[in-house]
Amino acid sequence: MDDLNLLVNKLQNLLGSGRVRNGSRLPPERSLAAELGVSRAALRKALLILVQEGRIWRHVGQGTFLGPRPDATPPRVPPVALATNPTEIMEARLLLEPKLAGTAALRATMNDFSQMEACLAGSRGATDLAALEYWDHLLHLTIAGATDNSILISFFGMIHKALESDIWGSLKKASWTPERRRVNLQQHEELVRAMMDRDAARADRIMRDHLETIKKNLLEFPPGEG
Repeated sequence: MDDLNLLVNKLQNLLGSGRVRNGSRLPPERSLAAELGVSRAALRKALLILVQEGRIWRHVGQGTFLGPRPDATPPRVPPVALATNPTEIMEARLLLEPKLAGTAALRATMNDFSQMEACLAGSRGATDLAALEYWDHLLHLTIAGATDNSILISFFGMIHKALESDIWGSLKKASWTPERRRVNLQQHEELVRAMMDRDAARADRIMRDHLETIKKNLLEFPPGEG
């Protein structure tokens, strides 16, 4: 977590130095990664955070640009998230995230694995739902970043931005129990272990099982009925 925060801060300082003017395209990822002394996978995680914060924006096929998207100030939750619902979110997650986990199992670096283990440690020590949600999101973000595929990372970011909706938050809060927290952490630990073993098929399956459990808890069985 500290490494990612440090990288985001370094990237913000670089972009705020005046070297890149507002609305201008950022240098290529390869150049930025070399200048900051990090891998392209690590850089993409930091860039995704800045995209989600509205500090930069991406145009497929043209690059990444400094500042808000032209002609629109990105809302905290993008329009696609406002038009969707938890059922659609879970359907999209089930289609995308198992494949992300399988791909990450083959491409993740040792730094990625260290970040995943830090997320697990953060989850174990979390004392409230907000902290648990933070570490949960960061783990899934790290897995997406470990695919080293900018398009997949962008898709992941769009889906997970929808998780900031009020209705999703209410469902998560209403469905959370100590036992479900235990199961969630166990599934995360098994998932990271599968990726560290470079077992793409097992990582895909565990992620799918994990998301099916979330879907059941949030949409099918309230606490005490599941």
